[in-house]
Amino acid sequence: MKLNWSVARAKKHLLGRMLCRLAGDQKGAVMMEYVIVAVLIAAACVTAVAMFGRTIVGMFSTAAKGATGDSAGAKTTQTAVRDDQGKDAKAAGEYHDSLHTGSAAGTATK
Repeated sequence: MKLNWSVARAKKHLLGRMLCRLAGDQKGAVMMEYVIVAVLIAAACVTAVAMFGRTIVGMFSTAAKGATGDSAGAKTTQTAVRDDQGKDAKAAGEYHDSLHTGSAAGTATK
């Protein structure tokens, strides 16, 4: 007697449905993987916009003013964007240094 057992055949009976529930049905697992990938892509997009948003807006403002012939306004906008980038880089460097100084002091006292 040849035993031909398949999941589709098992689901026709109450005991088979209960065993499939216990064994875990794999239909939802693939969908969950897609959800995780979508969430990671969304998080990367949000991070990129948060980090580069002001710089990109400044670049588009400079390009728009340059395209309309307002070269003085484009130069002013470009200078302002560069100053903001410098200030942001300095603030980020100070924050980075303060984190490392705090963690080094914390380990030295232990």
